[in-house]
Amino acid sequence: MGGEMIGRCKIVFIGAGSMSFGLGMLRDLFSTRELAGSTLTLVDHDAQSLARMTELAHVLNAASGSRFTIEHTTERRPALDGAGFVINATVIDRLRLWKLDFEIPRKYGIRHTLGENGGPGGLFFTLRTLPLVFDIVRDMEERCPQALFINFSNPENCIVLALGRHSRIRTIGLCHGLFMSRDDVARILDMPAAEVAVWGAGLNHFQWLLHIRRRHTGEDLYPRLRERELHHDPSFAPLTRRLFHAFGLWPTCSDEHLGELLAYGWEAGEKGYDFARDEADREKLRSTIDAVLSGGDVPAEWRTASGERGAAVIAGAMHDGGRLIESGIVYNQGAIPNLPDDAAVEVPVMVDPAGVHPISLGPLPDAIAKLLLTQVSVQQLAVEAAVRASKEIALQALLIDPVVNSATAASSLLEELWEANRRYIRPCI
Repeated sequence: MGGEMIGRCKIVFIGAGSMSFGLGMLRDLFSTRELAGSTLTLVDHDAQSLARMTELAHVLNAASGSRFTIEHTTERRPALDGAGFVINATVIDRLRLWKLDFEIPRKYGIRHTLGENGGPGGLFFTLRTLPLVFDIVRDMEERCPQALFINFSNPENCIVLALGRHSRIRTIGLCHGLFMSRDDVARILDMPAAEVAVWGAGLNHFQWLLHIRRRHTGEDLYPRLRERELHHDPSFAPLTRRLFHAFGLWPTCSDEHLGELLAYGWEAGEKGYDFARDEADREKLRSTIDAVLSGGDVPAEWRTASGERGAAVIAGAMHDGGRLIESGIVYNQGAIPNLPDDAAVEVPVMVDPAGVHPISLGPLPDAIAKLLLTQVSVQQLAVEAAVRASKEIALQALLIDPVVNSATAASSLLEELWEANRRYIRPCI
């Protein structure tokens, strides 16, 4: 398939007003030569943020010579007509509600970390996010039923699980957690990350590195990791390393994310999201973007890929040769044989014009599978609570969640967080 034909696709980017993620996605699309000449439709309900990112898209498109046709709109439904790919990076009242997700459970004595993908925060992220995701997907079923839905929004596992259960739209979730862990083990190995190849399987933010090898030679680096880790700075990733010692494999992707899913995760530090740093980083990025839009030079790194795999997925789906994607979140159906088929898992995938093909690395070690099975059960109930807008099922999800240590606290935080999220919670099926 020739380069010009490969470029003939329409990509709809929903949530494009996000400065940080939007910039990364634009970098990836415009630096992927196979996609030159595509149509990119940017969609966001925030007209001001959308206008800023649209202007930036035109600047980067011109700087890269990618010849994209760029459109923008606040109206999602008509934007989907003719789409081959729909990228989702939406989030609802992100910082305010995320802060409540962490602080309200903590007020009732729930010791957890981050409050995003696991614990009570993960449940309420699911309850408020799935109705919006299903709105998008139902529109896709009507207007572009063959399009591939590429999800970057959290909670990834619950979104992919819900769509696997209740939609025929082809779906893949993408996360850079695997690469975070590759960088961590490379640090301990004292090797450049580019020389380290990792293969993982498990759940999003709860993968396990089944293979760590030297790129180009295939040398097994696990023996070296086990030796060097014993003498590495003990303050570095203590929860990750405790699990490594107990289960024999390195888990992804950070102590904060792992800690969300475990009853003892708080032992590595009961940390929520650093909202002050987030705002400072956003202000710095906003200033840099404004300088570029005022005629300043485009930073050199903005002319290269960000490392996310969204554009690579699109290129693979457009190209007969396909593309190996190191890590994608998919509906299980046997990819990890000792986890339920009705689960969302994160494994390597091959993407080609026929679709997304999970690559099975075989069963997980039994103890690890049992550890993950608890979280699969929590996610299954969280999804059912969300799609049915059921407070009763939401309570059940809390009461089986390992980070919830009090039935009284579960009932109290459920009432308070349900009220804070009430306007967003509604049945999806």
